[in-house]
Amino acid sequence: MTDQAMKVILHVWRQKDAHSKGRFERYVAEEAREEMSLLELLDVVNEGLVAEGQPPIAFDHDCREGICGACSLVVNGRPHGPQERATTCQLYLRRFRDGEEIWIEPFRARAFPVLRDLVVDRSSLDRVIRAGGAISVSAGSAPEANAIPVPKARAEQAMDAAACIGCGACVAACPNASAMLFAASKLGHLGLLPQGQPEAEDRVRTMVAQMDAEGFGGCTNHLECEAVCPKGISAEHIAKMNRDFAICMLLARNKVPRPT
Repeated sequence: MTDQAMKVILHVWRQKDAHSKGRFERYVAEEAREEMSLLELLDVVNEGLVAEGQPPIAFDHDCREGICGACSLVVNGRPHGPQERATTCQLYLRRFRDGEEIWIEPFRARAFPVLRDLVVDRSSLDRVIRAGGAISVSAGSAPEANAIPVPKARAEQAMDAAACIGCGACVAACPNASAMLFAASKLGHLGLLPQGQPEAEDRVRTMVAQMDAEGFGGCTNHLECEAVCPKGISAEHIAKMNRDFAICMLLARNKVPRPT
């Protein structure tokens, strides 16, 4: 594996604060290398800016291992960049050509207001989780692993849904800025297991209501969310959420007890 030197031209969104008007600024990185990640390149650019007495580019990051999702950026028009099943921190410059221009901007959604430069406020996703994305019923101590048998296919579906890291790429990619893949994932990994059944009806109703309150749009089956999800979560979970929501609203309207 080689680590060739290369030159890239960055167009980075700069915005002083939430109330200021933003713009793209151009930076030429002469000392980039193929095996650098995009975040490492931003670190290098920031070192140069600080040395010149200029404010560095603000961007979110934490684990830099594709686990936390904090590094969420739109790169050349695609959330997390052109590499499939990867977060921004896993995007390496070998994916680009020498001399290529790279456009970097924050996620764009009404529910994700820009705070500064590439940093957005994604606390709306946290509030959706707080609305019902947990099991609060006391179940005592942990049961023996084989005491509650779960069919293999159902367990795998729940694990796939639980892979969601809450990065918000689905929202940034959707023309409607919908958070339905995110919410469906959080609902799915609980609702598919026996432990999540006692609160299933309230959970889907309150989380969908919170999504609407936060200003997220609805799903119109563009499937852009599925295409950019770094964990490859299927939009089939949205279909299940819609079915569960329709059932719980129908039962509530007719005052029918939820079947156990």
